[in-house]
Amino acid sequence: MKLLYTNFHSGSGGGHTTYIRELARGLSVRHEVHVAAPEESRLLREAREIPGLHAFAQPYPNGLRLRPARRRACARLRAYLEEHRFDIVHVNGSADHRLVIAALRGLQPRPLVVLTKHNTKPMRGLQHAWRARFGTDKVIAVCEFVRRQLSHTPYRRCQPETVYNGVDTAFYSPAEPADRADARQLWIGSNAGTADYKGWTDLMAALALLTPDERDRIQVVIAGHPPSAAQREMLARSGLQDRFHFPGLLDDVRPMIARLDAGFVLSHDIETISFACREMMAMGKPVMVTDYAGLPENIRPGTDGWIVPVHGHAAMAAALRDMLNDREDVLRRGKAARDHALAEFGIGTFLDHTEAVYARLLAGAPSLDSEPGPGQDLASTGRLLGEDGHPRRHGPMQMPDMPASSQPAADPPSVW
Repeated sequence: MKLLYTNFHSGSGGGHTTYIRELARGLSVRHEVHVAAPEESRLLREAREIPGLHAFAQPYPNGLRLRPARRRACARLRAYLEEHRFDIVHVNGSADHRLVIAALRGLQPRPLVVLTKHNTKPMRGLQHAWRARFGTDKVIAVCEFVRRQLSHTPYRRCQPETVYNGVDTAFYSPAEPADRADARQLWIGSNAGTADYKGWTDLMAALALLTPDERDRIQVVIAGHPPSAAQREMLARSGLQDRFHFPGLLDDVRPMIARLDAGFVLSHDIETISFACREMMAMGKPVMVTDYAGLPENIRPGTDGWIVPVHGHAAMAAALRDMLNDREDVLRRGKAARDHALAEFGIGTFLDHTEAVYARLLAGAPSLDSEPGPGQDLASTGRLLGEDGHPRRHGPMQMPDMPASSQPAADPPSVW
């Protein structure tokens, strides 16, 4: 097969970059694979470093004021499509999807277009109806929740299938953490980033429910973009700024994850399955997740992690207290998380299932019926779809000021 992956993100790209990079790297061993991404993107930089992979600098201008740039970008992409005559063009967001459709207009034979739905943002209206009918041949959902969501959109005609994100369990494997000055400290963290919807600020309210002694034994590490001014102000008001550490965007998150006792992904919007969650589990860290969208599909509650309600501060505090009081249980759950990752999150399964979707599409074969994933059913999580087929939205949590008597008693060691 001759495959082209497109992605519009011009910066880090988050999970989109991980998704495309791993598919492109793995499938380039047995297919001709190209990646078209903006010149300044992390995806293009990393694609250029992978032997056998074809990297093409392609902008995706978006918005009415950028129409001249969009016309130039469309012509550039059209020339690349005409030159290479791909079998499959795999798009990953609205901006690159729109440009691909425009660039393919009138091209014969036309490659088949596959769209991956990476988030829970609504896909309604005439624009999506047009794209689903005239510019999409297949849709991949990254979790079962998203597949069910898609069944309420115009893309149901594209027979959505679930292909769970996979991680390289050899690359993300358990490692011995660095020596700690105080073994009493519980280190929890996340490589999911600092965006508001990631819910990390909920930990402030959860920590406020613990005793001063319990709070003083917890350190929180979050990799990603530095917190915004508003987030830092919230952190300052909480009096917990010395509990939180922000190492920034990391090219390799493994040393950070290795330091942790447990991970968390506490999203309340947009999130689907979370590469970060699966990477932490592959490294033997149990993870606390909210019951939002596909996050519970990662976890076997009571075995390899914890599932808490969105903005469920009391439940988060209870889970943290359990971690503090039973370190052996944390270790047991971490081992179970690694076993779960080896059994179900492997990169090989991810590649094989995606490749099978392409092969069936090219052969004109019907889609496989998607079965529920290994996590809880949606009804049991409380994160049901709304009447319009989209997940109910949650606003940001409200953080109360911490009483002066509850301020941290001592400064933690500065290690980040």
